Amino acid sequence: MVAVGCREEKPAEPLKSLKPEPLPSLSAPNAEAPGEARPAPTNEVDVAGPVYGEPLPAEALRVALAGEQVRLGAESFAPTRPEDAARLAQRVQGHAVLVVPDAETFLVQVSELLAVLRGSAEAVWLAHPDGPAAYPLVLRDEAGFRAWLEEVAPGKLRIIMRADGFELTTSVGKLPGPDANGPSVPVRAGRQDIVTLRRGLGLLKGRFKTSEDICLVPSFGMEVAQVARALGGVYSAPGEPLFDTLCLVYPTPHRPTDAG
Repeated sequence: MVAVGCREEKPAEPLKSLKPEPLPSLSAPNAEAPGEARPAPTNEVDVAGPVYGEPLPAEALRVALAGEQVRLGAESFAPTRPEDAARLAQRVQGHAVLVVPDAETFLVQVSELLAVLRGSAEAVWLAHPDGPAAYPLVLRDEAGFRAWLEEVAPGKLRIIMRADGFELTTSVGKLPGPDANGPSVPVRAGRQDIVTLRRGLGLLKGRFKTSEDICLVPSFGMEVAQVARALGGVYSAPGEPLFDTLCLVYPTPHRPTDAG
């Protein structure tokens, strides 16, 4: 009777079974995103691929970059000057704004502009330099990015954009690439590889199906035009982003010290 009354206890699951599922690898032979076919090999290295994004917002005010100067219609502004920043904030208040990059303006040069747009514009878009496409952005400075990382949510996907390529990072580690010690998507033929970036983001979307946002974190010495090209990698087709929200992290503007 005693033996009949005893219940057999199942052993506890080993701790290793609680580990998250490992990330796919871009170096794996079958590392295609779901539904994606690997293009046939050619002798020419295609790293740019087609330009994907949203249609250009027709009603947006166009802010053209030229170093630390910006043009809005016939007006010029230097957002590093407080009086110009205030004038620009009044002009864009309540409007959608399309930022049009040139070839030579760096992200660090537009930190004050992005701070103004974040606080005053109704919506901020960044135009692609090579085609009629644009990207709606959530702008975050460095403090805002840290706060986003601290939110409790799966994935926390971000693209770290460096001179040697893209690091695709998640809450459980980085997406492995061909070199375990290098970026997930290294540069090819001296150019950023948008084609492979798009494929890697497709793999991450398949792994983190409930993640709705992704942050692009460029090196602050990167050209704004290159940043716009990288955002095209978040789209699998025109008007079809892999993630609902695109976040761009920009350098916090320098504030002069108050001497009291």
